[in-house]
Amino acid sequence: MVLFPYLLDGLTRTVSIKKGRKSQKDAGKEAAEALAKDARKNELMLSSSGVVKSNKSDNLASVCSKRGQKVTNQDSLVVWEEFGCQEDMIFCGIFDGHGPWGHFISKRVRESIPSSLLCNWQETLSLTSLGMDFDTDLDRNLHQFDIWKQSYLKTYAAIDQELKQHPEIDSFYSGSTALTIIKQGEHLVIANVGDSRAVLATNDDDGGCLVPLQLTIDYKPNLPEEAERITQSNGRVFCLRDEPGVFRVWMPDGKTPGLSLSRAFGDHCVKDFGLISEPEVTRRSITSRDQFVILATDGVWDVISNQEAVEIVFSTPDREKSAKRLVECAVRAWKCKKRGIAMDDISAICLFLHPTNSKSCPFDDLKPS
Repeated sequence: MVLFPYLLDGLTRTVSIKKGRKSQKDAGKEAAEALAKDARKNELMLSSSGVVKSNKSDNLASVCSKRGQKVTNQDSLVVWEEFGCQEDMIFCGIFDGHGPWGHFISKRVRESIPSSLLCNWQETLSLTSLGMDFDTDLDRNLHQFDIWKQSYLKTYAAIDQELKQHPEIDSFYSGSTALTIIKQGEHLVIANVGDSRAVLATNDDDGGCLVPLQLTIDYKPNLPEEAERITQSNGRVFCLRDEPGVFRVWMPDGKTPGLSLSRAFGDHCVKDFGLISEPEVTRRSITSRDQFVILATDGVWDVISNQEAVEIVFSTPDREKSAKRLVECAVRAWKCKKRGIAMDDISAICLFLHPTNSKSCPFDDLKPS
């Protein structure tokens, strides 16, 4: 399946309006921002609790976010249906801010990634021959995935640099995670920075039970490769005495900032000491076994297991309310499991991969394990 020419056509039509007046890069950026504006106008983009669905595709996304016991909800999220003018494409992103400016940074990242990614994708694609011959569909898909990966890497590096230089946002001691998924047709592209998590609900080999498959890594400082990079950059990784098991990144003096992530946007105080904003970018081909994907911040995963989350979403009678129910279950779990600890912000996106009446996806016949 060819993923990209339709998106290129959509961008090119918009860019052509500006031809002769703007550089190609500026025109591409302006075109991508115009597409985002049109999506919001046509209710194809959502950045708050609700539901996104299109009459032109089978995609359905349920979205919910709840403020924890803090003054401001530092979580942000976005769902963009018909991403880049493609009827069968959807973009989902969830962002968890931290630090004094965390809510500003998570919103800035949310606003920047979709349109910037489209712009960089177009630029990367223009340097690659669309007329290349491939021996197999797998070769073609891998090549197309590599275009997405390079676009993601360029996008995230640029956004992190923009945050560092932003005149109105202080990202020295504040930052945000970023977890995004692009779905088009039967393909998923997942990009992750931080400890928000994506979990796929899929049938087991026998086809009788719905089981969770974690699609992302929780990027914590004590992961061997992450710890090695940090220590080689003269950063430090250790736990405080009153927080056994909670590893944090520290500057060489061991006094600040105590960040419990190894990858994040912002937090420029430790960017020279091993913290990076480079995303892990992966792919997956969707099969008839795969039912839905849950994207959620750590406010969910701190108290709800992958299996529990899958069972909660699966057992919700109305798909459109699945994210709300998952968030409500997480709120109750916080009260039971973390008494005396201030509840974190809790946000989730449930992206369903098949229509309810699909014969290849008999939900009524499935049972959680």
